[in-house]
Amino acid sequence: MLLKIDHIGIAVRSMADSNELFRRLLGETHYKIETVESEKVATSFFRIGDSKIELLEASDPESPIAKYIEKRGEGIHHIAFEVEDIRAAIEHLEQQGFVPLNREPKRGADNKWVAFFHPKSCNGVLVELCQTIA
Repeated sequence: MLLKIDHIGIAVRSMADSNELFRRLLGETHYKIETVESEKVATSFFRIGDSKIELLEASDPESPIAKYIEKRGEGIHHIAFEVEDIRAAIEHLEQQGFVPLNREPKRGADNKWVAFFHPKSCNGVLVELCQTIA
């Protein structure tokens, strides 16, 4: 059902500073910057092998990322798994006892449908499912 780790999301205070930090760390520059208005977040993506690192910067002080950083500071925000059929994966994981934060996929960054599962049902980790939009 889960095909691979698609990306790891990292909450950051400054996209510019973090882009430079990850450029030095990975030896490559980001390949995409994108804003997701519905989530009030700016994203920047880096490739590493078959996976990606997604930097997340709040574009509004009331965004979930702003609240996350205020409460926990910068750091790993979520782990995202690629799936072939996001609706079937949501249903399957819910039947396994995982608690969805959204039962209907929504449009996310990087041309993906996304759905999230509550950290309390995933050992404290926010889990994202993502499927490329055809």
